[in-house]
Amino acid sequence: MEFQKQPFIPAVFAGDINTYSVARAFYEAYKVKSYVFGKFPTGPSYKSKITEFTANPDMDKPEVLLPTLTEFARKHKRKKILAIGCGDSYVATLSQIKDQLPENVIAPYIDFALMDSLQQKERFYQLCDKHGIDHPATVIFRKGMDPNMELPFKYPIILKPSNGIAYWEHPFDTQEKVYTIKNKEELAKVSSDIFEAGYEDSLILQDMIPGNDEFMRVLTCYSNRRGHVKMMCLGHVLLEEHTPHGKGNHAVIITEPRSDLYDKVKALLEDLDYVGFSNFDIKYDRRDGKYKFFEINTRQGRSNYYVTGSGINIAKLLVDEYVRDEHLEFITPKHEHLWLMVPKGVARKYIYEEENLAKLNKLLKQKKYVNPVFLKGDNGLNRMLRMWKNHFRQYKNFKEYYS
Repeated sequence: MEFQKQPFIPAVFAGDINTYSVARAFYEAYKVKSYVFGKFPTGPSYKSKITEFTANPDMDKPEVLLPTLTEFARKHKRKKILAIGCGDSYVATLSQIKDQLPENVIAPYIDFALMDSLQQKERFYQLCDKHGIDHPATVIFRKGMDPNMELPFKYPIILKPSNGIAYWEHPFDTQEKVYTIKNKEELAKVSSDIFEAGYEDSLILQDMIPGNDEFMRVLTCYSNRRGHVKMMCLGHVLLEEHTPHGKGNHAVIITEPRSDLYDKVKALLEDLDYVGFSNFDIKYDRRDGKYKFFEINTRQGRSNYYVTGSGINIAKLLVDEYVRDEHLEFITPKHEHLWLMVPKGVARKYIYEEENLAKLNKLLKQKKYVNPVFLKGDNGLNRMLRMWKNHFRQYKNFKEYYS
């Protein structure tokens, strides 16, 4: 791998595909190595040639992250340190401590009070209503409420935590990212399991929008430090993961060069004076022809390389603004591009719509596709064995969990 000296260093926090996608964007744009700080020595960034990995099981806690980042900045005091969170807990911590960081550290995040409110799905739906953004019919369910209550929509329904960070801090054996609830009895059982594990916040009960993964969309935005939206990139999700802990994680995305969803989202973000990356999960509802928004992530999503692969390098947005102090023009992708985290055989087998399958095969044939974990040259034996093992495990995962 070739490296060049730059006046900045990316310090990337977490340990999954999100961190590697960010590190790869920085390497491809600037030939720079990223320093990744995560909980455990695993994932695609571990033993990568384009990263240096530091593990600490408490890395996302302020009492660990703050001194770690402060010491790192002290060792590299002649350079700007771009601190980038790649998980909700890391982003929340960076927001909490940003005013305590050394002068050479750049943490491009909104204040914690706003971030914390946005990470509550309940608050997000209130903002959607204010700005005319469609979302699924929703009921807020709190501890002590009657699971036999009448709902304004029919079973099956969707259940998910309003506060994702707090939810994963209270693990239990049957824990899932999102639940499909078939009846009142199942609602009683699942909600009881969640609350008994120690989760105290509210749950979201929602009308289940019909349609498989191919009705999903993902929208990634970037807002400059003045709160102006400067990048929007819409992706058509064709396939998601279906394992209990990975349910809803994107597996196949085709970038869609369209803008009909942009205006209302842009207005919402600019009304909040939002800063940094944001990411929205959306589903098309064929019953009324509307796109329904599920949630906002106050960071780039784990599938963020679909943006970089489309020609908009997310690292360049940060460097141009915070390192080079350049004015950013509004950009959005102009061409379709394929991002996938599963073998081509899995994608071809589990994508059913003929039009979508035709697009997939066309982009594969034209070689306009990328799997972000497989970067040419980053082929150390330990890492590649783990990456190929995880890659081909998807055949088993989809056979077992896809329905």
